Amino acid sequence: MTEPQWTPSANDVARAQITAFAEFVAQRHDVVVNDYQALWQWSLDNLADFWGTLWDYFALGPRSSTVLASATMPGAQWFPGTTVNYVDRVISQAREDRPAILSVEEDGSVVELSWAEMLSRAAGFARSLRNLDVRPGDRVVGYVPNIAVAVIAFLGTASVGAIWSACGQDYSAQAALDRLAQLDPVVLVAADGYTYGGRNHAKLDEVQAIRAGLVNLRATVLVSRLGGDLADAVDWDVATSSPDAVPVTEQVGFEHPLWVLFSSGTTGKPKGIMHGHGGVVVEHLKAVALHCDIGADDTFFWYTSPSWMMWNFQVAGLLVGATIVCYPGSPAAPASDALWELAARTGTTVLGTSPGYALACAKKGHVPRRDHALSRLRLVGVTGSALPAETSRWLGDNVGVPVSSISGGTDIVSAFAGGTPTVPVWPGELSAPYLGVALDAWDAQGLPVRGAVGELVVTAPMPSMPIGFWRDRTGSRYRAAYFETYPGVWRHGDWITRTDHGSVLMHGRSDSTLNRNGIRMGSADIYEAVERLPEVLDALVIGAELPDGGYWMPLFVVLPPSMVLTDELRARIVDTIRTEVSPRHVPDEIIAAPGVPRTRTGKKVEVPIKRILQGAPPREVVDPASIDHPALLDWYAQRSVVRAVGVS
Repeated sequence: MTEPQWTPSANDVARAQITAFAEFVAQRHDVVVNDYQALWQWSLDNLADFWGTLWDYFALGPRSSTVLASATMPGAQWFPGTTVNYVDRVISQAREDRPAILSVEEDGSVVELSWAEMLSRAAGFARSLRNLDVRPGDRVVGYVPNIAVAVIAFLGTASVGAIWSACGQDYSAQAALDRLAQLDPVVLVAADGYTYGGRNHAKLDEVQAIRAGLVNLRATVLVSRLGGDLADAVDWDVATSSPDAVPVTEQVGFEHPLWVLFSSGTTGKPKGIMHGHGGVVVEHLKAVALHCDIGADDTFFWYTSPSWMMWNFQVAGLLVGATIVCYPGSPAAPASDALWELAARTGTTVLGTSPGYALACAKKGHVPRRDHALSRLRLVGVTGSALPAETSRWLGDNVGVPVSSISGGTDIVSAFAGGTPTVPVWPGELSAPYLGVALDAWDAQGLPVRGAVGELVVTAPMPSMPIGFWRDRTGSRYRAAYFETYPGVWRHGDWITRTDHGSVLMHGRSDSTLNRNGIRMGSADIYEAVERLPEVLDALVIGAELPDGGYWMPLFVVLPPSMVLTDELRARIVDTIRTEVSPRHVPDEIIAAPGVPRTRTGKKVEVPIKRILQGAPPREVVDPASIDHPALLDWYAQRSVVRAVGVS
């Protein structure tokens, strides 16, 4: 068995918030839950008691005596008759001794925003919305970078019971409209641009185009960051000025929509995924406080964008009184290790990043614990794709803190599994399923498997599962997305392995599974081996069924600009895969590529590329606006044409 790279000490366990919660559970329910496995099992065996106890532990106010009226999926009914507002919990955490938000720019400037100012501006925005006759259920949308404005606009929107949704400004106007126009919003909050990689990116033309495409818009609120102006727009400072100290909150039902998040759009028109106020509050308190151990003394910084669910997850730091960091710039500007310097400058205690960024830092030889003043940092979170074991070890050795690899999604706006402060960290593994998550690995017949690859399923409801998809009145699209393979059971679409020590291994998306001669394999295992090679900057492996019944499994590798793919390098890649993964994982071809297409949130686009290689026109299988470098799609399409005519 792999040895843990970090094991909690007795002191770590004693001071963890999850230990205090376990003691609360033990006293209230007269049960023995003296380790994490026991607490997790209790949370599944007593689902209603668990979520009701969580509500009471965090003192969220009056609630119905019934916690779970129906456990049928989809359609579970949580806390019937209970009213709530996300913003009330934020207001309850307000304090004077620490800022609510640190706004950081690429030039190194850090601006502190107090809790009083954040809440007063949110109150002003809520007042402006009410003056525009914005009511519960109306939609307010943002086209903004990751700045404090986005947080304030969200809080103001939620306080009146309206529904928030946003896109980062790396999206084109059309890509933003593909998402936001579905919601028929009444108010748009937009910035005139942002700075990234040392360059200003003016966005007034895009804002104009978005405005024109939102036919029932009552007002545009403009945030001037680059000195821009827009006729008929309301100035942000005017819209958020208020004599009120805190927002007046509308009490809404537990499942009243809080926000709409959008799927990546790589398999069709982006789907609007709705989550309710109550489900988000209890899920995020569980995940942030108990699993990430974030509290009132922490500074929480996840490198993210308003387009990605990790933005929503980071805002949850406010639910526990933590300071959150908003940063709209590049993680690699002015230097490739800039994110670590930002963490040092802000006194970050919990930092979130991606496996790709960590691997890039490792290849450049960075040693963050030596080169940056990270004395306050105590945890690094990682998500976006599977974290290779070697990269996990690099983080542990060169950053010097525990690593929390998590996996979940926009679907639940949280994680199914990840780090827990009382559980060891095994390199390349997610330490444990989260509390209240009935996670399992199933085979094609719906039977649990252990120590082998299976489909990630969740066999009991979670409060933060979607209350539905936007414009899906019958629920047919929602059911098709998660519940068709195993009726009544959530199938997420990931391959996982449950280990004998309770952890979870991620193997990649099950809809992009490699299936050679009937043997199913995960792409993540190949990436872990190949991307460690210093010459390989990135990689993409595809398994494509061919019309003649054959199977083609190419590996595309991205090399440094000055390097060519020689026979010697090909042989080394093959030997690495054969030795570190297995002979059956060796690809049919190794092809040098100019890049690997990714979604805007950094996930490799495997399924659309598979279909393109099989001959489908790129624009029919993927929205180019959902891809970071759309021109790459044509390059892969050309590979399909080249192979079809038999040219090597």
